[in-house]
Order: sequence, then structure tokens, then C-alpha cells
Amino acid sequence: MKVITPQQNFPSKNTSYPRVIVPTMGALHDGHLALIRRAQELAGASGEVVVTIFVNPTQFNNPNDLDNYPKTLSADLDLCRLNGADLVYTPDNHSMYHPDHSVSVIEKSLSKRLCGATRPGHFEGVCTVVLKFFNITAADIGVFGKKDFQQLAIIQRMVRDLQLPIQIEGVETVREPSGLALSSRNTRLSKEQHLDAPRIRNALLETQKLYRSGEKITKKLLAITCNVIEASSEGAKIDYLELLNATTLQPVERVDEPAIIAAAVFYGEVRLIDNIELS
Repeated sequence: MKVITPQQNFPSKNTSYPRVIVPTMGALHDGHLALIRRAQELAGASGEVVVTIFVNPTQFNNPNDLDNYPKTLSADLDLCRLNGADLVYTPDNHSMYHPDHSVSVIEKSLSKRLCGATRPGHFEGVCTVVLKFFNITAADIGVFGKKDFQQLAIIQRMVRDLQLPIQIEGVETVREPSGLALSSRNTRLSKEQHLDAPRIRNALLETQKLYRSGEKITKKLLAITCNVIEASSEGAKIDYLELLNATTLQPVERVDEPAIIAAAVFYGEVRLIDNIELS
């Protein structure tokens, strides 16, 4: 495995074989490792898997969240090595952003709700840095997790609208045995919060069960999710909870086409996200 530092030029690609990129912000866990393993499958024996590790400052609207984001580079490199990464790119802020940088990527439809509404500027930062990584690495395939359904949808839209020569692959959310979606932020939960947080997944499953039994009215479906989350003894606070069309990410009053319920929940200052598809 080769580590590419900010001072080094990124290696050119053998055009005969695929290069697959997994963009991360480090603090790697089993969810990230599942993405790397999927990238390895897509790359095949002759291709290359590229993992980027960069805590991107432009996608944080909360300075405290940026300051508290875990940084575990040495352990991350060991995990990349053990799980089949061929190249790991570890840029710094200076190498990614000129002091007077003034160009960014703005998505104007799918980013209006969910994290886009509660975290102003977040997806502008995400799209900009992801496009940079696509350009720097010349990757053929990008691998992203479905835990952040909105991010995946926006990256796919950016690739479509900007006609980027890259394929995007979504990978199912990896979970703890309790059902809690794996996240680098889980380590910041107290023991009691960690025990309580699986209620987010349980709430979504209860809503999916109601939908499968025949209920299609959005207000009734969301009421179930809301009630389960707000019954938390650890003060879980809903940041957003929405039922949206799975393609357009626009709200619907009734579920007659594939849809998604997406939730963001605060435990103290720790913000967790999850979703479930209704189809």
C-alpha cells in the first residue's frame, strides 16, 4: 500500500484497469471497511483501490463539530492496509484549498431538505471536495454508503449533470448488532446514550412495518417514527424527520412511489443520521 502525502503528485492510472475511490474523513470503522472491500471487488485483481482521508472543513457548518471530529490517521492507515487499499491519499487543507479559492459546486434541488436544510453550505463543501478527489485520482468508480442517502443521491446527480466519467456505487448501511448505524460519531456518545440510540433504527423499522401493512399516509407514518424517538429517556432530539420521494427527495403526502424516511437525531451535541426505504 502506498500513502500519498500533500507534497507528492498523485500517481497516474493504468487505463487498462479500473481505479476505484472511497472518499472518507478518517476515523474508519466497519462501515468504511465494507466500502473498501466492495471497492476491492469492483477493482478486481488488476485494478486499484484508492482511499482518501481528509476532514473537509468546508462541509462543517458547526465549528465545534469540526474541532471534535476524531482524527486517527495511524490506525486508519493500518485498517486500509489490512483491508485491501492500494493507495491512500492524505491531503491537508493547504493542498486542497488555495487561500483565495473562489470556485465551488452547488446543487440546487436535492440539497434543499434534510441535511441541506439544517446544515447550510454542507453539500456545497461535499460536492466540491468530492469533485476534486475525482479529478485528482482519475477514478473510474466511486463507492459511497447508503447511510447518507441524500449525499449519495447528490453525488449521483452531480456526476449526471456535469457528465463526469465515473460510475457511482452505493453500499448498504453497516450496523452494530443493536441496529445502530455505524458512525465515527458513535464514539462520542455516553454509555447511556449508546444504549438508547438504537431506537432510531427501531422507529424506522416500526414505520416500515406499518407501511407494509397498508398505511400510505405520510403524516400517520411519520407519527410512529416521531413517537418512538421522542420516548427516549436520554433526551434524544429530532433535528429533522421527513418522508420524501426516493428519486426527487421532495415531500409527498402519500406513499404511492418508492420513498425514503430520513432522520437526524441529536444526543447532546452528537448528531446521528439514519434512513429506511419504503418501496
